Amino acid sequence: MRRCQRDGRGLQPAGSPARGPRQIVVLLGIDGSGKTTTATALAGAAREAGRPVIVLRNRSGRRWLARASARCGLEVPVRWADRFETGVRILNVLTSQARAWPREGLVVIDRHLVCQLVLRRGRGLPPGRWLPWLACRSLRPHTVVVLDVPAEIAQQRILRRGEDHESLDYLRTARTAYLELASNWGWSVVDATATTEVLVARIMDAADL
Repeated sequence: MRRCQRDGRGLQPAGSPARGPRQIVVLLGIDGSGKTTTATALAGAAREAGRPVIVLRNRSGRRWLARASARCGLEVPVRWADRFETGVRILNVLTSQARAWPREGLVVIDRHLVCQLVLRRGRGLPPGRWLPWLACRSLRPHTVVVLDVPAEIAQQRILRRGEDHESLDYLRTARTAYLELASNWGWSVVDATATTEVLVARIMDAADL
């Protein structure tokens, strides 16, 4: 995966807030890292502080595709699944960007295009050329935080919610990918094994909220 250059127009240093009245915080991490729960809690903390806030989620349609293929008794080829999910993710990210643009206050984004790059690595697919570029471009004005948990803990959380399943090998590969991207692109990494209250406080500190 290509390194995102950080110049005057590039990614801000980890922890620096977006300029102007609008601040966008993007939460990334492996399945089971608590992105959705944390996004909701972070928004709640912002509201309690009297700050306008909205939570936007950029899903890929991966679970829907898995359920649909299982009902039909079909096994979707990996590359086809990736094309479908990439298209859905891009559409959702573009929609989120449009919704976030005119707003003031805090915008919390749960998942982004980077998630598809991590999926590709876990599936043994090449990252491609345009998706890494688009992922880097679309994250430039934002503060990005990676929620980090060991793969074993993430798998336990996934099994408890009972909606899907991820192998330990995939979760380990995905975690490594997120940590490498965080190091290369200058993102904040927070320990997501803490309580939600502690985790929200750490994110607010990292994002200077």
